[in-house]
Amino acid sequence: MSQHSIIVIGTSAGGLEALKQLVADLPANLPAAVFIVWHVAPQYPSFLPQILQKVCALPVRHAKSNETIQAGQVYVAPPDHHLLIERGCVQVTKGPKENRFRPSVDVLFRSAAVAYGAQVVGVILTGYLNDGASGVYGVKQQGGKVVIQDPVDARHASMPLEAMKAVVVDYCVPLKEIGALLGHLAKEAVAEKEENPVSEQMKLEVAIARQDRAFESGIMKLGQISPYTCPECHGVLLQLQEGKMIRFRCHTGHAYSLNALLSEVTESIEASLWATLRGIEESELLMNHIAEHLGEANEPETAELFLQKSQNVKKQAELVRQAVMSNETLSEEKIRSEARATITDCDESLNNISSG
Repeated sequence: MSQHSIIVIGTSAGGLEALKQLVADLPANLPAAVFIVWHVAPQYPSFLPQILQKVCALPVRHAKSNETIQAGQVYVAPPDHHLLIERGCVQVTKGPKENRFRPSVDVLFRSAAVAYGAQVVGVILTGYLNDGASGVYGVKQQGGKVVIQDPVDARHASMPLEAMKAVVVDYCVPLKEIGALLGHLAKEAVAEKEENPVSEQMKLEVAIARQDRAFESGIMKLGQISPYTCPECHGVLLQLQEGKMIRFRCHTGHAYSLNALLSEVTESIEASLWATLRGIEESELLMNHIAEHLGEANEPETAELFLQKSQNVKKQAELVRQAVMSNETLSEEKIRSEARATITDCDESLNNISSG
């Protein structure tokens, strides 16, 4: 009988304190290897292993490609690198980003599910958006267990909530209980049964994160061509289906959930508007410069035409500037939050009217 020997953990916003609490509660004799993805800025070095080591009884270090997996070891994804699990060893790659992140929680969970099946325990902690939802789907598909931090207990509930939407989770518990739970699960026998066949989609997505070429690997066969383009490389996005979830991948490999795609597209609108505003204002400056030159060359009528055109362009620039200032980056949780705030305001107004 095998055991739950692979524990994969994903978190984002609010993750540092959550990880410190969790690893501090792990037993010193844990008979499983632990793998962590926390979203960090790619341009800065990560001191997460040193921080966690101060409170963790197990050795903690950044993962390195091709190193052998050892029970009782905590492996942390390095900045700007995906962390993948293969049978018996670890891989660290620069594969395409998923949900705007590298490292990606989905990549870690998916690769663990392919390599170790029912021996995997996937843990989702506090965080924004829904990186990890596809990953826990893969873990459950291959017979593994899923643990989430109780959303009520999480600093940011989105990642645990999205995991709950994706699968029927096995455990939903407060953070302070997760370490002890993992210690128990690591010693729990995994029943010997016929392995669930790994889908071609999951195999291919793991291969893409491993830096195999997505297009040559046959990604175009996995989904329907959508009307959307990849915000990262502007390639065509394929629509993929996982249970009730809709996801997207471009032919170069970048991946997005619906929510992540909305956030990225609305954020890129602002960048495009600023670029448009810069171009318009440059043309205004150039026309004023030409008008000044023509005035000095004793061509006042032509100079006046350029000044008039410059004023028209200035009005266009002001319209674009207003569009920039009114643009906002959107996500599902932001819209839901605004809706809840509106309902609360309406309830308060009705209460005031009633009491008046």
